[in-house]
Parts: sequence; structure tokens; C-alpha cells
Amino acid sequence: MQKNETVIIGAGLVGSLLSVYLCKRGYKVKIYERRPDMRKADLVAGRSINLALSDRGIKALEEVGLMDEIRKICIPMHGRFMHNADGSTAYQPYGKEGQYINSVSRAQLNCKLMDLAEEHGAQIIFNQKCESIDWNKNEILLQDTGNQSLSTVHFNLLFGSDGAYAATRLTHQLQHNRFQYNQYYIDFGYKELNIPPGKNGSFLLEKNALHIWPRGNYMMIALPNMNGSFTCTLFFPFEGNPSFEMLDTKEKVTEFFKQTFTDAVPLMPTLEEDFFDNPTSSLVTVKCYPWIRDDKFALIGDAAHAMVPFFGQGMNCGFEDCSVLNSLIDTHNGNWKNILAQYQELRKPDGDAICDLALNNFVEMRDKVANPKFLLQKKIEANFSNKYPGKWIPLYSQVTFSPQIRYSEALVNGKKQEDIMQQVMALPNIDNCWQDEAIEKMIFEKMNA
Repeated sequence: MQKNETVIIGAGLVGSLLSVYLCKRGYKVKIYERRPDMRKADLVAGRSINLALSDRGIKALEEVGLMDEIRKICIPMHGRFMHNADGSTAYQPYGKEGQYINSVSRAQLNCKLMDLAEEHGAQIIFNQKCESIDWNKNEILLQDTGNQSLSTVHFNLLFGSDGAYAATRLTHQLQHNRFQYNQYYIDFGYKELNIPPGKNGSFLLEKNALHIWPRGNYMMIALPNMNGSFTCTLFFPFEGNPSFEMLDTKEKVTEFFKQTFTDAVPLMPTLEEDFFDNPTSSLVTVKCYPWIRDDKFALIGDAAHAMVPFFGQGMNCGFEDCSVLNSLIDTHNGNWKNILAQYQELRKPDGDAICDLALNNFVEMRDKVANPKFLLQKKIEANFSNKYPGKWIPLYSQVTFSPQIRYSEALVNGKKQEDIMQQVMALPNIDNCWQDEAIEKMIFEKMNA
């Protein structure tokens, strides 16, 4: 295959990283992006859930030598800092000592990856909307979003990395007679809010933690930024009581927050403005199949497997897509028909699995993390895992800190572990006897059953 007509649609996080992988292999890459260049304008305020970069994403960035640069804009978060409704707080480490995830601004990371993509030889053309793809001629029809002019671009190899509402996926779908597509919205939206830095750029909350205000049916989270601020995200029902629909005046917003997120309100001087100026956005899960077309096209990242953000794996999964794809280039010696076929075979089950895990984790984050019974369960799991690390890896650690374990394997393992733990938690007087040898013996027996 000629290497001079490789095209990526979408210059987001995954598209930019993918271009570096391909450029380092000698492919001449052009990226066409619908939006203007975000590095030249403030185009992302109000819609930028901070991201949690973890081991899978780090592994992909390290493979192409980018992680040292990215680490400069990351803040380690070693655990969850809980802000309970009764005013108490609690800290839950994410994993073992030394394990942590990293808070990073989506906008900052995207700008940095675009810079690095261009440094490695990729050409990014902005304000170019994908209108259609002619699969027989291998041509993309693009529209300039400024002057509305049309142009045609030829490709030998094309990647659709244009996000959850991908134009490439739609074109692929409409011209495939057996395309499977499932789109699922949850009844919750999200809104970005802000805690500004304190005096001299100080952090007004614990810096190295992900802060959660769990409130049963909804929650607010806050992640640290390099300038001392925290990006807050309210995950909240669209309708009902309470809901976005009900909070329709500044007075109602302020009163609700004072009652519900009491300790956060003094830290949020622009709460009312942020609430009404920033959009209320939806949360969608996308599963589809097939991801590929012959030897010339593949969906990647959110275009293939959009997920809700509650396991912090959307970006990490997309970066892992790039890593897997790269390894297959060597496996199949550049034969793209075989590369893409195996890429789909490997990543489709994993994409589906992490989509399901992310949905499940929403319930855990908004509700269970403040439940004493759940906390005891996690304590029992952690105790068993610490004593027998080769026998039991908690689900969160499998997903977040164990890139050698596939998402699909973690899903199966997690279901088995949860079944065992539900039997353990149902034992009489478990609060007092959880450290007994009989409990360990029971767990071993259930594991080997």
C-alpha cells in the first residue's frame, strides 16, 4: 500500500495520537478536522469534563515517546475524596500504594497532542466537515465550514476518529446493508461548573484526589487543574425532582446547592453564572459493528465505542485502540486487510465491555461509595487482595491499573467477584467476622468452584 494517502477524520485526542503512530512508521498523514484550531481560540469552555489518564493510556503514549511531554500537564490523583451529605468526608485510595490516575484538561491535552502530531509530520487541516465518502473511488467529500466550498480528497487508508456522532460512521453505516448500531442515552445530563484557585494559585481542596459529592441519584465531581482551579461536573437528571428542569432560576440553583453541596458553595463564586452560561449536555453509549471496511477503513475511539465517563476510560480505551492497531502492523507485516480484521476482532469485545462497565460504575460513584455496607465490601476485597495479590485483583484495578488484562476479561472477572462478595456480605454478623479465616476459606472455595 502507498503510504502517501493516509487520512484521519477528526483531530481529537485519538486522531492526533494515531497520526503520531502512523507518522513514526513512515506514513504521510493528513487529518481533517471539522472545528477551528482550538489552539488559536477559547472554543471549549463549558463542555470539558476533565479526563483521568491511567495506565492503558499512559502505555500508549509511552510507546511513541510522548508521555514525558504529557506528564507536564497532569496532576496525580491517588484516590477519591468523598464529601458526604452529613458534612463528613472520607478518603478512598484507588489502588495499592503508588497507583494513581492523572487529572488532565481535555483542551490542554488535545492542544498538546496536535502540537506533537504536527512535530512528527502530520498535517492538520481545520474547518473541514466530512459530507460523504465514496467507497468505490476512495474519495471523501469535504465542506469548508467557513466559505462552504466543497473539495474531494483521495485516500488509500482512512480512519474515522470523529467522535460519538461520527460522520464517517454514519456514511459507513448507510452504505452497509448489515450494519448493527445501538445508541443509548441515560436520563442524566452533565454541566460543567468551576472552583477557582485560591490566593497565589493555591488549591482550595485536596490537590491529589478526585472529589465526589455522592447524593444517591446524582452527584458532583471535581478534578484539579494545573492553575489551582477545579473543574466540577454535575451529573444530574434531566427531569424529575430534583433535576435540571426544576432549577430554572438563579435563586433555585443557589438554594439547592447550599442544601445539597454545602461545603462546595463557598468555593464557587461564579456558580449561578456557570450554571446558566454553560450548556447542559447529554451522555450517550454507542455500540456498532462492523468497525472496518476491507483494507481501507476503520472506526477508532469514540466513533467505534462511545461511552459514559464514569470509569474514566473513554480516552484510555481510544489510546489503547491505537496501541493495539500499531502492534498488529508488525504482526501482519503491513497487510492492512489482515490488520484491520484482527483489530476489529480484538477491540470490538473490549469496546462493548468497557461501555457496560462505565454504565455500571455510575451507580457505584453516585450512590454506593457512601454506603457503609459497600465500603466494608471493598475493605474485605482489598484485604484479601493484599494478602493474595495473585488470586484477586479488584475490578477497578483490573480496568485502571492492569493494561495486560483486556476489558472483556475484566468484565467477566468482575461479575464472578461480585457474585462471591454478595454471598460473603450476606453472612450473619459479617461486620464483625470479616477478618476470620473462615471468610478467606469461603472466598477461595468460591473462586475455585
